[in-house]
Amino acid sequence: MNPAAKITAFAAALAASFGTAYGIGVTVGPDPDNGATGTSERTESARPSEGGGRTDPPAGGLQISEGGYTLDLRTPRLEAGQRSELRFVIRDRDGRQVTAFQREHDKELHLILASRDLVTYRHLHPTRAADGTWSTPVKLPAAGDYRVFADFTPAGKNADDLTLGADLAVSGAYKAKELPKPARTSTVDGYTVSLNGTLRPDAPEHLTFTVRKDGRPVSDLQPYLGAYGHLVALRAGDLAYLHVHPDGAPGDGSTEPGPGVSFTATAPSPATYRLFLDFKHDGVVRTAAFTVPSGGAAEAPSTPAPTPEGHGH
Repeated sequence: MNPAAKITAFAAALAASFGTAYGIGVTVGPDPDNGATGTSERTESARPSEGGGRTDPPAGGLQISEGGYTLDLRTPRLEAGQRSELRFVIRDRDGRQVTAFQREHDKELHLILASRDLVTYRHLHPTRAADGTWSTPVKLPAAGDYRVFADFTPAGKNADDLTLGADLAVSGAYKAKELPKPARTSTVDGYTVSLNGTLRPDAPEHLTFTVRKDGRPVSDLQPYLGAYGHLVALRAGDLAYLHVHPDGAPGDGSTEPGPGVSFTATAPSPATYRLFLDFKHDGVVRTAAFTVPSGGAAEAPSTPAPTPEGHGH
């Protein structure tokens, strides 16, 4: 896919915590009900304005409608800790439910859920009914304000890749959480993932994640939706969406199945970003999470970040 950078009573408390969200690396693992993936890089370049200057386009995921398509979230509220079905449709400019999509990395649509505090993260693959209604089971561990991102490409020649976003409220007892302190490592299920590289605004940079288990490099990562790793980045505060794909692909003759998985990414602005890396090993998809400022990768304490509450995809 192409580059593109994209409540309830507790909403006010949440908003107060966003501006201080800063730190690195907690880890979230696989959702027992759904897989985890990532797909394509999204960054947006400046474009000429009518007055001859340059204006930045909206970042990915901040709009509920774009390019004549709208995300219609049929399930705007859920209850924390309860297994529920999340339902939504994509509508065209005439209000019709869209039923034809291009397949990207083996899926017609990738669905991301993230809490506004960027502690809880899910990457899901819903199923589509014949009438265009998408649905997926989901169980979210904590109350709060969440953002739903639908990443897709409509069918048709020269169709644009889109990431649409909508708010989701999850009811229950709310307790604000802070992100962990900066670290270059994240741990999950006995795996340690280290980050090397920088994330910079308006300039492509390489990020390399190295996967180890019990201290030994993992050199037999498994392909998952056509890649050895998938990376999603969300901007702290407004949750602008940046979706990247790795450099190289399984079977291309040059990409090794680990221990390193590299990406090229561009931050849409100077800010702090939450990075979620999905990788598959021994048949299980796991996720390592990091928080980094766009001026560079996190500074490195020696202790890996712990696995948070809500461990799961």
